Amino acid sequence: MKRKLWFNLVICYILSAVFMFTMLNTYGISRIEKKMIREKKDILYNEATSISSEYMSSFYKKQMALGYLTTQITVIGNILDARIWIVNRSGLVISDTRPEESKVKEINVLNIDPDFLSETFSDYTVMPGVLREPMLSVVLPVSYNYQVQGYIVIHSSLNQISKNAVYFVDGINLIFLAFLAFLCIIFIVIYFFTITPLSKLNKAAKEYTSGNYIYPLKINRTDEYGDLANSLSYMAGEMNKLDEYQKKFVANISHDFRSPLTSIKGYAEALLDGTIPFEMKDKYLGIILFETERLNKLTSSLLTLNRFENRGTFLEIASFDINHIIKQTAESFEGTCTKKKITLNLVFSAKEIYVDADMGKIQQVLYNLLDNAIKFSPQNSSIKVSTTEKGDKAFVSVKDYGIGIPKENLKKVWERFYKTDASRGKDKKGTGLGLSITKEIITAHDENINVISTKGVGTEFIFSLPRTEGFLI
Repeated sequence: MKRKLWFNLVICYILSAVFMFTMLNTYGISRIEKKMIREKKDILYNEATSISSEYMSSFYKKQMALGYLTTQITVIGNILDARIWIVNRSGLVISDTRPEESKVKEINVLNIDPDFLSETFSDYTVMPGVLREPMLSVVLPVSYNYQVQGYIVIHSSLNQISKNAVYFVDGINLIFLAFLAFLCIIFIVIYFFTITPLSKLNKAAKEYTSGNYIYPLKINRTDEYGDLANSLSYMAGEMNKLDEYQKKFVANISHDFRSPLTSIKGYAEALLDGTIPFEMKDKYLGIILFETERLNKLTSSLLTLNRFENRGTFLEIASFDINHIIKQTAESFEGTCTKKKITLNLVFSAKEIYVDADMGKIQQVLYNLLDNAIKFSPQNSSIKVSTTEKGDKAFVSVKDYGIGIPKENLKKVWERFYKTDASRGKDKKGTGLGLSITKEIITAHDENINVISTKGVGTEFIFSLPRTEGFLI
């Protein structure tokens, strides 16, 4: 497989080199030649303009002799490697920097080509007996006293431009050949430097596929192979955590199901065999009912979480007053708060705050947060529930002044079955799923929930909801 891959790469490399050479020596030369012609046109036109401004006005005023003008433009023509004509308005060439190249002594341009002087640029000028080869020509009319008195014509060899284009491409070819040789060396080096990491990556991938997530993958490189190795190692670590989480999850479920089932089984057998006196049956039937409700609550909570994870639960979004829902939910805890002598303080920034959300799900969030706050609040304490508005968001806060959560455990509060030791000891009703469900509900609304806690001081949960547009201030 590896040899076939590298063979294909070599073939692609060779084909690419051949294609580059072909394109450079055909299409490339043509493009470069056209570019050089464009640049040459600009140079010739600018030079013709310069001759016109510096010499022609003096010539037409008879302040400069034709011989002196010819001498000056001959120097310019030698520098440009071009042939320069001064043509009168009748088409007769009165000054020529290279007269020896013509077979005729007197040249009348209009007799050869009547349209020649009307075109500023001629990409292919052919005048047998006058020009010895095809030329690139530039024609500039020269005006004096608001009339065209003559023309400046500059010819440049097209063959020379073509040769320059070929020389340029040949230079590129030499550089390209040197580059190809260099690439061949690099190609060989890359071959040996990639086979080893690819083998390691392939081996690691097979190990991870088989479930060996602790297989070490060590590639001490900072390139893409190193990044890929780090990504695979990270993935394996996450998979290993997930595997451990699944084992812990099963163990927690087993623990939370085993305890009530053991109680139910034990008390049911004791009632059947008469170990429990008849007059005590109501007490123990109550315990059985309590444990049954606990199992039912645990099952319902698990189903709720699974529906969120599988996206099987749809939100019924509606506009409602969040303050009203908070009041309703708080009333359901009146009995519990009375027993523990806990005061619920409701503080709202406005009489009504309307939000767009699933009212039933948000009520469940409030129930879980209040239940959690009451559970961890001591007697004769208070719990503050407040709402605030900021922009297009409404923020709900549930703050208690209870035992708080240690800093190192803050991130764990959203995990399934997470319970503090105090919770396990004091409150057997807790399933450790309430905050997980709360997190899933808020996330399903595309909103955020955060927790702030200090051990021994208290805990505050804050979540956001979108405000109804019609009620924005």
